[in-house]
Amino acid sequence: MAKTKVRSADVLGGSATHLLHRALQMALDYHSEAAGSGAVTQRQYTVLAAAAAHDGLTQNDLVRATGIDRSTLADLVARMLVKGLLIRERSATDGRANSVRVSQAGRAALAAGAAPAGAADARLLSVLSAKKRDGFLKTLTAITAAPEAADRKAKPAKAAKAPKAKASKAKGGTVKAGKKGKKAKKTKASLAV
Repeated sequence: MAKTKVRSADVLGGSATHLLHRALQMALDYHSEAAGSGAVTQRQYTVLAAAAAHDGLTQNDLVRATGIDRSTLADLVARMLVKGLLIRERSATDGRANSVRVSQAGRAALAAGAAPAGAADARLLSVLSAKKRDGFLKTLTAITAAPEAADRKAKPAKAAKAPKAKASKAKGGTVKAGKKGKKAKKTKASLAV
C-alpha cells in the first residue's frame, strides 16, 4: 500500500492561527538579527516602550498594554529589574500593587532598540506591496482590538427601567377595559419583546 505524503503547508496553509504564529516567529528572528547579541529582545523592547509611554503602570496594566501573558510578563519584568532597565515602586493608586518605571539604563536601551525594531518591521512588511501594508496593519489592529471591544459590549450601560403600568382590577382579577387597561397591555407586550 502506497503512503500518501501530507505536506504541512497543505494542512496548515489555511490556518490563521498557524500563519500568525509563523509570522511572529519571523518577526522575532528579524528583530534578533537586527539587534544583535546583548541587546534587548523584541518583547523587552515592547515592555520598555509601553512603560515609557505611561509611566507608573502596574504589571496588570502592562499585560493589557502589551498583550504578553501574565506569567511571561512577570518573568520579563523580573529579569529587566535585575538588569536595571526598570524600577519597581509601590503603586500610588493601589497600595496592593507595584508599578514600574523605565530607568535611565532602560531609556538608553529603548532608544538603542528603536532602530532594530523598525528594521524588523520593515523587513517583515517588505514581502507585501506598499499598497497592501496599510491594509495588513489595519487588519492586525482590528484583530488585536477585538477582545477589548468584546469586553466593552459585555458590560452594557445600565438601561433605564420601564415604568410599571398601573392597572386597576375589577372582580375576578381582570383588567378593566379603557385607556388604563390598554396601556397596561401595551406595556406588557413591549416588555415581552
